[in-house]
Amino acid sequence: MEERTERNNFHEGVKNLQKRKWYSLMDKIWALPNMEEALKEVKRNRGAAGIDGVSIRGFEYGLEDNVQVLQRELREKSYKPRPVKRVYIPKPDGTKRPLGIPTVRDRVVQASVRRILEPIFEAKFLDCSFGFRPNRSAHLALEKIRKDLMDGYVYVIDADLKSYFDTIPHEKLISLVREEVVDGSVIKLLKSFLQAGIMEGGSLPLK
Repeated sequence: MEERTERNNFHEGVKNLQKRKWYSLMDKIWALPNMEEALKEVKRNRGAAGIDGVSIRGFEYGLEDNVQVLQRELREKSYKPRPVKRVYIPKPDGTKRPLGIPTVRDRVVQASVRRILEPIFEAKFLDCSFGFRPNRSAHLALEKIRKDLMDGYVYVIDADLKSYFDTIPHEKLISLVREEVVDGSVIKLLKSFLQAGIMEGGSLPLK
């Protein structure tokens, strides 16, 4: 209960101190209540197993031990994400979209990190941005367009960035994160995800 209250206070602090820099976040990431909520998110999103072949149900068989191991690895800075499993999803035009599937344990850690970093950066994002953000949808984006039209805007640009996620400049991304987050352990963790690599098909043997 104490850890959960601390996390709620943290979120309120983000709202009230938007100009501060964040020096100590790692302990909030591996806090048990945060990791438990992250696991719930992973379960809701479902998804296939990663390269280790462990499904969400399989991860739950040893749930307490698995979460404790992740928590210890994050606390001791020994955690290392595994490569994502590359699969290809057919597109309407006949081409295939590459998709990376992290292991369940890595998805839990990613969700734990996102839950802490999200309110920090949400406070900085533009109100006209709707993609991949919480509590925003295509319907809200259409409502914003409707209001813009009523305000006199007459042009709409329909564009698609080719291979967007595959071409994000990682160094630039990290430098932007550093403008808000100066916890070196968090920066190192983010870099480890970016450098985890890709495995084309197949799987790794369980250790």
